[in-house]
Amino acid sequence: EEYFIMVLEKPILIDCRDHLMGRLASIVAKELLAGQKIILVRCEEMVISGSLVRNQTKYAQFRNKRMNTNPRRGPFHFKSPARIVWRTVRGMVHQKTARGQAAIGRLSTFEGIPHPYDKMKRQVIPSALRVLRLKPTRKYTVVKDLAHNVGWKHKDLIESLEDKRRAKSQVYFDKKKGTAALKDKAEAACAGDLAEVNKVLSLSGY
Repeated sequence: EEYFIMVLEKPILIDCRDHLMGRLASIVAKELLAGQKIILVRCEEMVISGSLVRNQTKYAQFRNKRMNTNPRRGPFHFKSPARIVWRTVRGMVHQKTARGQAAIGRLSTFEGIPHPYDKMKRQVIPSALRVLRLKPTRKYTVVKDLAHNVGWKHKDLIESLEDKRRAKSQVYFDKKKGTAALKDKAEAACAGDLAEVNKVLSLSGY
């Protein structure tokens, strides 16, 4: 008998900026059900196709769906982008089963890029990117604008924290570029001396 063993990577960190929410959520849900841990950052920068007015109207209809006798029992209507995205994925993993509950437990969602994820390599999902999936003339809604309009209170805070993070990141990148330039300069200066060494290394597969 043949056995298929799936090799799972360490947790995958996805930068949600400019991804279409439904497309990204469906891909994430599949991976979660397969046993992969996934972290979504910058959920507030995700987009939904359609104008802001259209999506606000749809969200208003969604907010009307509540328990008749005791609304405190649900359904619960999240206002923060991270929880909106989390709820979207939850709807795709059959969460009323043990397998679905385990899958949603492997998902983490965040607004902005908090520590320690700001120092880790982030990935994008090409098949969910707006620039590849939506016609340039089509309207779209950024999730942070929708969330802000339905009562999320931290839009300005997240934007200020992101500005600080980007400034720190730029300093790091400039330093990294400077180090790389010095390394290239040193290698060029020693090219003649290292010719024999490089020849031996190349024969050894380096």
